[in-house]
Amino acid sequence: MQPLDLDLRALQEVRDCVERAASAQAKVAGFSQQEIDAVCQSMVKAAVAAAHDLAKLAVEETGMGRVHYKVLKNLFGAEGTWASIQHEKTVGIIARDEKKGVLEVATPAGVIAGVIPTTNPTSTAIFKALIAVKGRNAIVISPHPRARRCIGETVEVLRRAIERSGAPADLVIALSNPTIESTGALMKHRKVALILATGGSGLVNAAYSSGKPAYGVGPGNVPVYVDRSADVEAAAGGIVASQSFDNGTLCCSEQGLVLDRPIAERMLAALKKRGAHLCNEEETAKLGRRCNVNGLMCPDVVGQDPWRIAELAGFQVPKQATLLLAPQGGVGREWPLSIEILAPLLSVHFVDGWEEGCEVSLATLRYGGLGHTLGLWAKDQRVLDAWFLEKPANRIIVNGPTSEGAVGYSTNLVPSMSLGCGPQAGNITSDNISARHLVNVKRVAFPRADWESIYRADHARAARLSGENAPRGSGLPGDPALSRDTRGGGAVSQPRSPGAGETSWVASNWQGNPSLAPRASAMPPAAVAPPAAATPLAAPRFTEPKEGAIAVLALAKRPKTEVTPEVARSAKLVRSAQVGSSLTLDEIQGILAHAGRGCPLGPCRTCSHHESESDTCHA
Repeated sequence: MQPLDLDLRALQEVRDCVERAASAQAKVAGFSQQEIDAVCQSMVKAAVAAAHDLAKLAVEETGMGRVHYKVLKNLFGAEGTWASIQHEKTVGIIARDEKKGVLEVATPAGVIAGVIPTTNPTSTAIFKALIAVKGRNAIVISPHPRARRCIGETVEVLRRAIERSGAPADLVIALSNPTIESTGALMKHRKVALILATGGSGLVNAAYSSGKPAYGVGPGNVPVYVDRSADVEAAAGGIVASQSFDNGTLCCSEQGLVLDRPIAERMLAALKKRGAHLCNEEETAKLGRRCNVNGLMCPDVVGQDPWRIAELAGFQVPKQATLLLAPQGGVGREWPLSIEILAPLLSVHFVDGWEEGCEVSLATLRYGGLGHTLGLWAKDQRVLDAWFLEKPANRIIVNGPTSEGAVGYSTNLVPSMSLGCGPQAGNITSDNISARHLVNVKRVAFPRADWESIYRADHARAARLSGENAPRGSGLPGDPALSRDTRGGGAVSQPRSPGAGETSWVASNWQGNPSLAPRASAMPPAAVAPPAAATPLAAPRFTEPKEGAIAVLALAKRPKTEVTPEVARSAKLVRSAQVGSSLTLDEIQGILAHAGRGCPLGPCRTCSHHESESDTCHA
């Protein structure tokens, strides 16, 4: 028997892993907050202990970034994430507002599909696993093929920690043989409840096209504007530190440096003092040809040291260089280095004033970075306010590095390795994704204390327009639905007792229906004499047929006259056609007493007295 080919094995692995994850998730669905938090704490401790080993493995396998900064990322993905969600309630009643009468109840989403990029493999795996398990979910991770070993080892570290805490290890699983097809199958699997995808625009589009709820995180092309009011030395230090942070592999790292001319020379000097290399025209052209391949960043330069990028482009810079600066005359296809390039390489743009700086920054965002991140160095409040209000970026980092700032490392933003870009970029959210995005929140609500008064007042307003004071089903006084008993136990309005000088006969607004039997002669309407009974009328009830009851009903609307033979024959004909029970005189009187608008016996269509062919009433 021939073994399955790699693609079929990958697809089968997806099915097996999702089933295992679903089974594990079902086991922890009943965990208390304390129990699930204990599992998460065990995961954090294990990730911190393995942070250095996983960082080395990630650099060795992917060839991207620097071990020291990978360690920082792993610590941030574990401890930074946990610090932000440790006290967050994700089990049971998570909020109770007694004044408003509203409760919120958290339930797990289920099985999460997590797609991990190659630029930040181990730290993103730690982060996604932690926020998933915090909500009592399971996660199946699809690694980037170039990082499957280091991501697989990270998942094993977490699985052992989960098992030690007493929970099923399959809460976190990684595919061992990921392919494009298997990742697509994972996102579309019927037992996957939600997708958490981090990567390029193609991956994000695939996640949103899967038919499942998805948090897709798009690419960033981050401009940073340095205004004439900025602290130049601080700006230079922050930008170099940001680009050095794992060689600019975070999607929120600066890409385009926009300099206000009055401080441009000082800024470049401050950057050079910190190891930056300002490229000449020839070097800039070489970088453009090497780093931009058909409008996309070349994967060979991602996360590389500046000297290595220069070497690949065909020129030399010192190995201690921190950053490559390449002047560009604009943004767009004519300027190849104005795209997003996840490396310590910045395009440089010179502008006159913050208004022009605004235009260049907007152009950069629109050229692949809408909704992501923007950097701003300035002290002038007018400039700050203009940029806060007008820029289509959902994270604006002021006077600080964007790499560490946007993820919540150097700022008080929610710590996250997945940054939403909002509707501008086709994302469902602009938030920094965290544990709260992976739980379902149910709302329980009680009627507000002033509801009755609001209800009646609004009905009164509507009545002035419609002329209907108590519409059917409103429950207000005069509601026709309350005028008779219903099978559901509805209220019944009781007839009022006759006053002095009044008769006990209760008039009805029912005008009668044409009789099936022929009348002997037309008789003018006259007042109907009340029956002798003066006792209070009871609610109508059905009885066994009684002789003469139908004849009495046929005569109920006529004046007291002698019953002629023709009328007697008509009554006999009606009685012979009657099917089912008939009513006594007292019951007929009770129906008339309780009748609202229309026939007191109810709708004709369901009435046994109604003949559909001739549309006449036997009653």
